[in-house]
This record gives sequence, C-alpha cells and structure tokens, in this order.
Amino acid sequence: MPAVPNHALKQLRAGKLAIGLGVNLARTVNIAQLGKTCGFDWLFIDGEHSSLDLDTTAQMCSAALGVGIAPVVRVAGLEHWHASRILDNGAQGIVYPHIDTQEQAQRAANACRYPPVGKRSMGGTLQQVGFAPMPVGEVAKVVNEETLVVAMIESPQGVENCEAIASVAGIDALLIGTNDFCFECGIPGQFHDPRVTDAYRKVIAACRKHGKFPGMGGLYTAELLERHINMGVQLILSGSDFALLQQAATTRASLIRGFDKK
Repeated sequence: MPAVPNHALKQLRAGKLAIGLGVNLARTVNIAQLGKTCGFDWLFIDGEHSSLDLDTTAQMCSAALGVGIAPVVRVAGLEHWHASRILDNGAQGIVYPHIDTQEQAQRAANACRYPPVGKRSMGGTLQQVGFAPMPVGEVAKVVNEETLVVAMIESPQGVENCEAIASVAGIDALLIGTNDFCFECGIPGQFHDPRVTDAYRKVIAACRKHGKFPGMGGLYTAELLERHINMGVQLILSGSDFALLQQAATTRASLIRGFDKK
C-alpha cells in the first residue's frame, strides 16, 4: 500500500504553488477540514512560537491526513525527538527554523529520513500508510518519499551558506523566514530592502541548482507575494489563522460600524 499522498509535495513536484495556512491560534481538528475547504495545500502547524502541545498537534495531523491537506509542523529545535515524535504521530513534513549551515541541515535531514537516507528510528506502523501492515523496509521507503523536510533560512549566514544547505540529500525545500532575516540584517519590517531581494535570488538559484523547492514566509501583501512568486518561489506560507481572523474580523466590525447613524 502506498503512503497517504503528501498534497504539498504533489503540488511542488508538478511545478505548482503549494500554499500553506499557518496554524497558531486554532486548537481543534476542524482547522484541517477548514483549510482544505478554503483551498490550502498544507497546514503550517507552528511548534516554535505557539503554545500548541504535542498531543493537540498530533490530533490536527491525523485529521489533516484524513481530508487530504498535508500536515507540516515547524519544530522548536534540532533535537531529533522534536521531529521524530510528531512524524511518528501523523505529520507529513517538518520545518526546521534557523538553519545556518550545511551541518545543521544534515542533522535535520537525518532526523526525518529513515536509513539509508537518514537516521530516523523506526517506531512501528504509521498513519501515513493508513496503519497498513507492511514490511518495515517498505514503510521506510514510501514514507521517506512522502515526507517534506524544509530548512528555514533566517539569517545572512544562512543565505551565505544556502548552496551548501541545498546540496544536502534529504532536504526538500529552503524557505526564507523574511521577518527574522530582516531583523538579523538590522532592517526589521523593511521587506523592500535590496538585501531581501538579493537573498531570495541567491536561495532560489541554489534550489534550482540542487533540485530543491524555494519557499517564503513573512511576505503577505499582494505586491510582495506576486513579486517573489514571479521570481520562482513555490512553497508559500500565506499567513496565519490568527492574522487572517484578525483581518476578516476587523473588516466585518468596520462594515457594521458604518451602518451606525447615531
């Protein structure tokens, strides 16, 4: 039996955009069906900045697998168990923040891939194959193929080393965390700065050279989205549930206030 298809990887491999919904506020499995219905390809479940615990994250991952939206989790660090525990409980992808070197990228890949590609431990049957009884070697092979491993580039050092990072087997995508990159450059919030454009050019070129997928986060205006998608970015973090709810709620409140003639 094949693995449950990773919809984000399917989009990327077809040369299309893979659009992610950031999950920071939601605490129920409904977010999976909601994200799918709204047209997203993957959930970016934030285990770095939110207070989400492992069990709630696992429930979201399980629900996402059932409706066909890829559950991808940003972990808090490079310790192998950050990735392995949630991969063993339904995640189809891991995003590693603050990858600055080839050695860090290799450590990340090793934690997410079964041998011979990496060093991930086999914990038994998995949701990603529908809990089907399969030879463990076959489970490892098909799950390796359907797991998305993303290195976030969030510093000038990461940009400088992006080609070496992109060369690591087992890393699928390099995603620029634009907010943190700007902070580390001393230009917080200045997304039109030439250093931002130069960073994207370098990372996209490295990805193309090594057959990896370029991604972006932190750029949410129509102008910035269009600009960087036209440059070749495919893996798109389009905004968080918190930000989208705030935006829609503010618009709704303003609309209703406009009818108040008193």
